[in-house]
Amino acid sequence: MPSYKAPVEDYRFLLFDLLKISERDDLAGFTDLTEDLVMAVLEGGAKICEEVLQPLNQIGDEQGCHIENGVVRTPDGFKEAYKEFCDGGWNALGASEELGGAGLPSVITAAMNEMGNSANQAFAMYGGLTTAAYSALAGTGEQWMRDLVVPKMMHGEWCGTMCLTEPHCGTDLKLMKTRAVGQEDGTYRLSGTKIFISGGDHDMVDNIIHMVIAKIPDENGKLADDLSTVNFFMVPKVNINPEDGTMTDRNGVTVGSVEKKMGIKGNSTCVLNFDDAVAYRLGGAPEKPAADGKKKSSASGMAGMFGMMNAARMGVGIQGVAVGEVSYQNAVAYSKDRLAGRALDGAKNPDGPADPIIVYPDVRRMLLQASSFAEGARALATWVSLMFSEVSAADEKTRQVAGDMTQLMTPIIKAFFTDMGFETANAAMQCFGGHGYIREHGMEQFVRDARINQLYEGANGVQALDLVGRKLGMHGGRPPLTFFGLVEDFIKESADDAAMTPYTAPLSASLKDLQDATMWLLENGLKDRNNAGAASVEYLRLFGIVAVGFMWAQMAKIAATKLADGDSNPNFYKAKLVRATFWMERVMPDTVSLKARACAGAENLMELDAEMF
Repeated sequence: MPSYKAPVEDYRFLLFDLLKISERDDLAGFTDLTEDLVMAVLEGGAKICEEVLQPLNQIGDEQGCHIENGVVRTPDGFKEAYKEFCDGGWNALGASEELGGAGLPSVITAAMNEMGNSANQAFAMYGGLTTAAYSALAGTGEQWMRDLVVPKMMHGEWCGTMCLTEPHCGTDLKLMKTRAVGQEDGTYRLSGTKIFISGGDHDMVDNIIHMVIAKIPDENGKLADDLSTVNFFMVPKVNINPEDGTMTDRNGVTVGSVEKKMGIKGNSTCVLNFDDAVAYRLGGAPEKPAADGKKKSSASGMAGMFGMMNAARMGVGIQGVAVGEVSYQNAVAYSKDRLAGRALDGAKNPDGPADPIIVYPDVRRMLLQASSFAEGARALATWVSLMFSEVSAADEKTRQVAGDMTQLMTPIIKAFFTDMGFETANAAMQCFGGHGYIREHGMEQFVRDARINQLYEGANGVQALDLVGRKLGMHGGRPPLTFFGLVEDFIKESADDAAMTPYTAPLSASLKDLQDATMWLLENGLKDRNNAGAASVEYLRLFGIVAVGFMWAQMAKIAATKLADGDSNPNFYKAKLVRATFWMERVMPDTVSLKARACAGAENLMELDAEMF
């Protein structure tokens, strides 16, 4: 049976040694973030993840969710665990104190997100989506929703979902058929079918608040074939009295089926049918057509939807880190216990029948691949999470850099982390040999669960297109140049430190590959958009490798200083240096081939006619 230990000490290192959050009095919500307070929160979060959520992970996978007498049933223990989770306030860590939450910044809530998903991804998704839903409501909903609906979601009485995808429509929202027809009382009647709705229906709470996108038809009942009438709606499973927040009658929302799927079986992924359901448009009154007659989308409501989607993409990226971490931990435990053969340079366990397989270089390669990814990606996600607070800093330059980095890094974190999370789970499974393929060890579940992360919240190919098609060119190309400048400044600052050369030299070389690929895209992507599309996946991976390498170089510098100063925990910092070296020696060289592939152009990919495939 798998186990999990939350990486609390690594978060201490990231938050207080790397990011120095206790010194950030310039940011709202950081004044009282003492090390003692933050560590108490993380240790409490670790406890519930390790002791309550993790033991339910395999149970959820084996039992799954099913419909019984019209009600979706969750696996044994999930309902009780969700109540305990919310009673402890873990679902409201990031909510403002005004709303009744703890008001902690995203740099802390991201850590809790990772721990929950390592312990039990299927379970963590219920709370994660509810948080995203109530945050969107708090930002775009009417006052009665903020007063009466949001608190119930925060405190675990009600849950939330995000309903975007339709059977014929995923990423291309213009193809949506779900419609919302305005009523005289200001509400709408919403009809259509949504699929792949995580937590779409279940028995853990009394009500579920669906956040739904739909089109408003014109006066002839026709749906536009563009985004101009796409709007964002709140649709409760059970109708709500806006006067006092009490539940009334069942709304027109029914479960078509519970999806049969590869992984995350403890989460009730549903097909939802909306049949004349009462819906509330978010973001104020619909915009009127512009004077020039051009159609416009409803900016405020759609801003809430896109904010929810971007937060979800960051959260899914962190799920990639989470599965990488828990897979690694279990692979290490097995590699230390499993006896097979003798070390290549002589027996290490001469009194036993064989040596543990951790003596073999290839097993160590897989373990270092897993841990260098998990720790490096954790650092990058934590840094970007801090940037989400810096977006509201008083200093204009800080706000600008933070805005550029959060925009630029979101698709990279979503796609690169989830690709690597899946690869890491596979490498960890390989350490088990044939036992990894057997259910009892839990490794095959990690691989199955990890696979969805590359698909939902925008498949990774779409994230790559977003990076090269939108994010690189924002503000005249400023975001990538800002990142390049941050890396170059760090390399210059470390130029006189010979001990840093093993880290800064590979970082400098790979940064040059990234810059060259960026210039190629700027020159060739505009000439032929297929060139940008053909380069996008390799380019995103190249960018991700360099970004994590930037984190590893900074962590190596801190670790070397700690060791030189005689820190009381030398093994922790020695391990940091070893993993940093692994990333520089074994991963960073990939940027050479990635640049070559990214710059190969689209001609070969587009040469065959469709019928020739």
